[in-house]
Amino acid sequence: MRIDKYLWYVRLSKTRSIASKNCTAEKVQLNGMIVKPSKEIGQGDKFSLRDNPTWRTFKVIDLPKNRVGAKLVKDFLTETTTLEDLEKINLVQEMNRQNRFQGIVGRPTKRDRRDLDRFTSED
Repeated sequence: MRIDKYLWYVRLSKTRSIASKNCTAEKVQLNGMIVKPSKEIGQGDKFSLRDNPTWRTFKVIDLPKNRVGAKLVKDFLTETTTLEDLEKINLVQEMNRQNRFQGIVGRPTKRDRRDLDRFTSED
């Protein structure tokens, strides 16, 4: 089975095209090697997905025949990511959530940058 199909089947990607783009962007590793979307995956293989700031690792238990429900995903893969890496991911997600709540989204605009420059130059 193609790895992009597998990622979509087990709900690690919202769409198959997103799974394919992740493979093309070198965010997917299979047995330690960065792969293309057409790479074949089988039972017992280990693969990793890039989830900033670290890699989430999984082990393939079985290959589904079509897309599975969220409750059945555990029958087809197990997550082997270390607890330290999961804590890092949760920390980054919480920090992003707090920034969105405060109105900070992405890079500052040109106007925000000018205001920051005026504020820091007044010292």
